[in-house]
Amino acid sequence: MFFYVYVLKSLSRSYFYVGMTNNLERRFAEHSIGKEKTTRFYRPFKLVFSEKHATRIDARKREKFLKSGCGKEWIKQEFR
Repeated sequence: MFFYVYVLKSLSRSYFYVGMTNNLERRFAEHSIGKEKTTRFYRPFKLVFSEKHATRIDARKREKFLKSGCGKEWIKQEFR
């Protein structure tokens, strides 16, 4: 099983969401239909970045980095 770290960009507001999952298609669909409370009001989304990791631990480390100040700056520079 692989784990994915992903970045969603809101098409309606200036907002990025970073998450981790073992099923990227299902998770994107959940965000898109408003199932996730955190992202519901920022729909619709575009998947702008994803990475595949062999372990949950590696994916979690990358997710934490992307949620940090340096990670957020990188996301803004790459995907604005």
